Amino acid sequence: MNHFFLLFATGFGVGYSPFAPGTLGTLIAIPIYYFLSEIPLPLYEITLIGFFFLSVWISENAESFFRKKDDPRIVIDEMMGFLITMLWVPKSTLFIIVGFILFRFFDILKPFPIRRLEKGLKGGLGVVLDDVIAGIYANIILHIIGRLYL
Repeated sequence: MNHFFLLFATGFGVGYSPFAPGTLGTLIAIPIYYFLSEIPLPLYEITLIGFFFLSVWISENAESFFRKKDDPRIVIDEMMGFLITMLWVPKSTLFIIVGFILFRFFDILKPFPIRRLEKGLKGGLGVVLDDVIAGIYANIILHIIGRLYL
């Protein structure tokens, strides 16, 4: 069972990278988003809710395995955050690139309340929720860009 958790928690192994595992985890999310974006919207949203709970559960188990809070090898949270970033956004190369940059910006910078959530919440919920909020921030900016320029 550990192999299952580790495979998904590490983004199919990219989390083991010594260089920027979170960025690589976000890159892995791009083809996942591209595939999921073909699903009709109500089903896409339900899928994201399910993926959120799966991410929390997997992150919780991976933390126990790695014996470290929010271990950098756990990148399923970045995958979840990017999927939130792209929610209700036009499917285009430009939006994917800008969404990637914005999500990484907010995930690294961790503006209020992201850092507080990351430190205050325990277990898998603490691992995933800060990336969800970073994804929401990035999503809001993408929607503003879309309204201004489309």
